[in-house]
Amino acid sequence: MVRKIDWDSQIGRRLKLRDLHVFSTVVERGSMGKAAQQLGVSTPAVSEVIAGLEHALGVRLLDRIAQGIEPTIFGNALLKRSVVAFDELKQSIRDIEFLSDATTGEVRVGCMEGPWFTQLPDVILRFSEKYPRIVVHSDLINHSEVYLGLRERRYDCVLNRAPTGLHDEAPDDLNVEVFYDLTLIVGAGAHSKWARRRKIDLAKLIDEPWILAGPTSRNRMQVEEVFQAEGLSAPEPRVVTDSIILRARLVAGGPYLSIFSTSVLRRLIGDNYALVALPVDLHANAFSYGIVTLKNRTLSPVVERFLACVREVAASFAGKPAGRAGPPRA
Repeated sequence: MVRKIDWDSQIGRRLKLRDLHVFSTVVERGSMGKAAQQLGVSTPAVSEVIAGLEHALGVRLLDRIAQGIEPTIFGNALLKRSVVAFDELKQSIRDIEFLSDATTGEVRVGCMEGPWFTQLPDVILRFSEKYPRIVVHSDLINHSEVYLGLRERRYDCVLNRAPTGLHDEAPDDLNVEVFYDLTLIVGAGAHSKWARRRKIDLAKLIDEPWILAGPTSRNRMQVEEVFQAEGLSAPEPRVVTDSIILRARLVAGGPYLSIFSTSVLRRLIGDNYALVALPVDLHANAFSYGIVTLKNRTLSPVVERFLACVREVAASFAGKPAGRAGPPRA
């Protein structure tokens, strides 16, 4: 029979936030010695905290391995809830700061490269004009980090590009607000031999010099889906890079072709890159732009105001043409 842990006698009067902080630091650093060094205390002091936690809970929290230590299943359970507890405490401090002075605070945003290049600059400019003393922390992230950063409470929100079914595909612990759909467009330099054509079959472009994103990127996967929808194999790229700016500069100055989203190409053309959208009918390439947050996580008033600016900018982007293009509709 599983022993029941009594909150009042075993936990409520004995467990301290400091103990949880020490425990999480030990797991993060992988050893008690490294954790002690980071915390500025002795290794025996750290060991004493861990022993006290294990005694209070009646279970082993850490196992020793060749590389140091790792949490047991009980340790992982405690760590998971500790992250939530510390996050809620931090959020309450941020709320207090906001109530004391509504013009200060911070927002932490994770962003994939598409919206990072297109919408996010306008969002930050608009937000900073309204709230000049609020600090915005922005990280450029890849597809694999989208959900992880939210769950680890490193970000308040994530600006994301994903397939149109994003709100159906998202895990149960996430909220997704989809603003509008985008499509992909073949981009070429304004002086390209293809620039003045009225209609182009994708098959005719296979042997052209292509610039594609990296093989594990969301953009590359979407490009491959586009070619597969036409019964074609994706072209072998001459240049591989995840950088939108590098792709744009090479396409504008050379014989290359690349595939951009409608919003990205619109921004590039607006920034006076010598690019055009070729009239190529690309099928099965719709995806969404939206914002992702954690369910059951109370956002601070500062973050809510930032999200309001995101929605305002998204509304201004929705429905705008991307330049000379064929069937793409966003």
